[in-house]
Amino acid sequence: MKQNAKQFRFSSGLKQLLLPLFSLVLALALGYLTMLLMGYDATKAYQSLWQGIFGSTNAIAESLVQTTPLIFTAVSYALAFKAGLINLGGEGQLYMGAVWGSVLGSRLSGLPTWLHWGVIFAAAFAGGAIWGAISGLLKVRFKASELITTIMLNYIALEWVSFCVTNLPFKDQTAGAAPRMPAVADNVKLSLLLPRTRLHSGFLLALLALLLYYLFMWRTTKGYELRVSGQNPNAALYAGMPVKTNAVLAFGLAGGMAGLGGIINILGLQYFLTEGFASGLGFSGVAVALLGNSQPLGILLAAFLFGALNAGGIRMQTAAAVPSAMISMIQGIIIFFAVSPYLFTWLWTRLRPDQSSRSQTLQAPPSSAAISLAIAPDQRKSEPEEKR
Repeated sequence: MKQNAKQFRFSSGLKQLLLPLFSLVLALALGYLTMLLMGYDATKAYQSLWQGIFGSTNAIAESLVQTTPLIFTAVSYALAFKAGLINLGGEGQLYMGAVWGSVLGSRLSGLPTWLHWGVIFAAAFAGGAIWGAISGLLKVRFKASELITTIMLNYIALEWVSFCVTNLPFKDQTAGAAPRMPAVADNVKLSLLLPRTRLHSGFLLALLALLLYYLFMWRTTKGYELRVSGQNPNAALYAGMPVKTNAVLAFGLAGGMAGLGGIINILGLQYFLTEGFASGLGFSGVAVALLGNSQPLGILLAAFLFGALNAGGIRMQTAAAVPSAMISMIQGIIIFFAVSPYLFTWLWTRLRPDQSSRSQTLQAPPSSAAISLAIAPDQRKSEPEEKR
């Protein structure tokens, strides 16, 4: 029995590992064929893509730079998903965290650096958490679909950012400056991990966020409650768990994580907030979380894959004259196959006939004869009782 359980866990883990790999291989193959059909030099394009990812220290650093915000938005989606919720509002939560973190990062002065960082991160987390908790409250109070509310709140957040970069008291009042918010203080700008690259210490904070996500969800009582609520809400209610409170909490924590991703992008790269500075990061985080199966290690690997494709795509576009949309197409194909596990299960059973026949035997519906034999003893027991 224990051996069968171990074999099942190993088989399940192997499939979870192979599925993203198969998805990547198929996506690259289809991308190669597409480029050939469109008349591009596909071999040169993929060589340029590889050089843009691993060709130099700066290329690797740029891949990690692109990876950093994806980790935060992926954790944002995964945290809610583990609690049985769908958070499509990562982008709006990211922007709200960036706005309030930027306000305190540029307006406060005279504080010790460590305290100033703490205030900025707290404001960014709170901004994203409040924006996320709104969807949670609407769901538990009015049964509003989080799919709709999170997306609608994205648009409100984008309009709020547009207002902040063009209107007082938030906009930068420097003469001739483009629409933006004031730059953060020099003492809170994140340090570089590698000289002459853009890789900043925010990448280490992203790894810390992954660690905290793991510890909270799998090593705390509240994390266990969130996972139970996501897997079986009725069981959670029967066990006395506050399901509605946990739903609001999950959305709040998810929004806070996205908010941290927004301010870290500001402190490490741009130093001031502009309209559309992180366009697409929210929904890219959803794709990363799906590809990584909402597991910490899976999110890290999937985020690096997407970040590397984004970084290498720039080199591919300039060196091989391939449109950058090709990278988006490859990413879309990866997600298409990654969220279609039944396709690979079908292929797996067809490639292994012994497993196919066995699974069909195990999954075959019981025959009418078997059903009659199963219920016959109950009928025989009930007949004497009726006579008595």
